[in-house]
Amino acid sequence: MLAFHDRPLQLCDGINRREWLRLGGLGAFGLSLPALWQARRSVAAPLAIEGNPHKAKSCIVLFLMGGPPQHETWDPKPDAPQEIRGELKPIDTRTPGLMVGELMPRTATLTDKIAVIRSLATNDNAHSSSGYWMLTGTPHLPTNSENSTPGAPNDWPSLGAVVKHLRSRDAGLPATVVLPEHIWNTGGIPWPGQNAGWLGRKADPWLLNCDPSAADFQVPGLTLPGEVSPERFASRQSLLDSLARHLDAAQGAGGGRYDLQRRQAIELLASPPARQAFELSREPAEVRERYGMNRFGQSVLLARRMVEAGVSLVQVNWTRFKEDTALNPAWDTHAANAARLKSPLMPVMDLAYSALLEDLAERGLLDETLVVWMGEFGRSPKINPSGGRDHWGYVFSAALAGGGIRGGQVYGASDSIGAYPKDNRVGAHDFAATIFHCLGISAGTELTDQLGRPLVVSRGEVLRALL
Repeated sequence: MLAFHDRPLQLCDGINRREWLRLGGLGAFGLSLPALWQARRSVAAPLAIEGNPHKAKSCIVLFLMGGPPQHETWDPKPDAPQEIRGELKPIDTRTPGLMVGELMPRTATLTDKIAVIRSLATNDNAHSSSGYWMLTGTPHLPTNSENSTPGAPNDWPSLGAVVKHLRSRDAGLPATVVLPEHIWNTGGIPWPGQNAGWLGRKADPWLLNCDPSAADFQVPGLTLPGEVSPERFASRQSLLDSLARHLDAAQGAGGGRYDLQRRQAIELLASPPARQAFELSREPAEVRERYGMNRFGQSVLLARRMVEAGVSLVQVNWTRFKEDTALNPAWDTHAANAARLKSPLMPVMDLAYSALLEDLAERGLLDETLVVWMGEFGRSPKINPSGGRDHWGYVFSAALAGGGIRGGQVYGASDSIGAYPKDNRVGAHDFAATIFHCLGISAGTELTDQLGRPLVVSRGEVLRALL
């Protein structure tokens, strides 16, 4: 009996040979990707893009797990009391009247390309449940639910899963990729909202668990084993032709579904452009250094290469670095907020984010690539006794650039201490609807769950002032 263990594809970790041997000897054929794709290929649905001139070809999402502080990034409060404004000062930017935190000097020169949103709110102070809302555009039930896990009723598909479902690819790289790992709470607890949910596992984003900054970085599965010659490979393809016909007949595929997955994997093996998308060694040393020789910086560079190769959406997650031994890792700055921002957070982010915007612009790709800067929430306005800022979902900031977005503007405002929205409150559902709109996906596009029920992509309002 065939056994497919349904989990996100994890190429950088390799594939369990024992499981492939259980799949009727597939492991011996030297081809391991097709069966996983068999469980994940989404059924294409029409895009509702009539009247929408803002159709980006691709999107790069930079997700800063832990909650980046609005006060030290996009929404400084220089006139607030010391316990609110903190020790870091704001700096002017290329956009008159717009100030950002002093640890964003490179980003400050590029704000003519960036639209800042200062009035996002989820009213949810838990990492995983507020994160679910930001990752899916749908609120978690109940709110303020920490360490919540994937599953009904909180099984709305992620932004990337929707894009993969609607932009299914028959060959080459998948439509959506997530790297360098999934988002998790301390203890390895995965957040909900990172997979395809009720869309079905075939729409799960392609997950790469990897460290692109490693000296020996490569993606297993994109090259033939050394002992497999082209002649042997051709012979194995012939065997797989026969196996594919039997599998399709047994599963009632009716349209050569398994054969399509096999051809997609073979194309990756045989296509230099597809393989080359992962070859960071092809980048000049100065380009790699411009992004930063660390896991986040090189993941962002890899994201740029993947959208160049045709991937529709790449999500780069900032999770705990192996070198980050803080009790509250990543952007969860409950203690020593200013010190952690000075190192290891803001310089790494500022370098990679600015490099991405400059690189895309120089290559003529920024107009067709939406770049999203976001986290699950912000930080509390008042600095706590440990010198940190705590969870705060009542108002926070995000930024959009490229892909039909008009830069050099600020949308919405928080109050005088950065605690609550003052003007033009933006919900996570509105933020998601705007991302979809820029990608040419109408918020009213209907999806069908596995029970045949029609559901719309988003119930949010597009922030048309940003377009």
